[in-house]
Amino acid sequence: MFLNRIRLSKTTQLQAYANKRKQRGSALVIAIFIIIVMTLLGTALVRMLSTEAESVAYEVIGTRAFLAAQSGMQWQLQQVFPLNSSATDCPVAFSTKDFTNSGVDGKGLKNCRAELSCESFIHTDGVRYYQLESTGICSVAEVVTSRKIAVDARSL
Repeated sequence: MFLNRIRLSKTTQLQAYANKRKQRGSALVIAIFIIIVMTLLGTALVRMLSTEAESVAYEVIGTRAFLAAQSGMQWQLQQVFPLNSSATDCPVAFSTKDFTNSGVDGKGLKNCRAELSCESFIHTDGVRYYQLESTGICSVAEVVTSRKIAVDARSL
């Protein structure tokens, strides 16, 4: 009985050795497959990171354009409604306020401008109404963003 076990185990060993000889090179195929899959995953991650960085840049430049539009609107409202005096007619229908050379030390609105428009009319009740628009435009390299603000106002 003991001899039969030994013979069986030798037979099993020979079969395992024969199976290993048939499987030569399969580890190479698996290794190449894993390398290709990891390369594709790495490429996808790099693309995702670059897309995310680009979207953050657009968001920052868009915020700067919005702030340029707000600054332009405040400047235009100050022109139409000066302090300690009555409202005036629109000084200029269309104008541009460039913030690049505004004399301010801060660089927050560098390469930004606001395109302003103002229309005024007197309603049948004798009250003057104003329609003001300000479009903030900022550009950095080839990226250009714009934001628009509109205000309807009336004189008192």
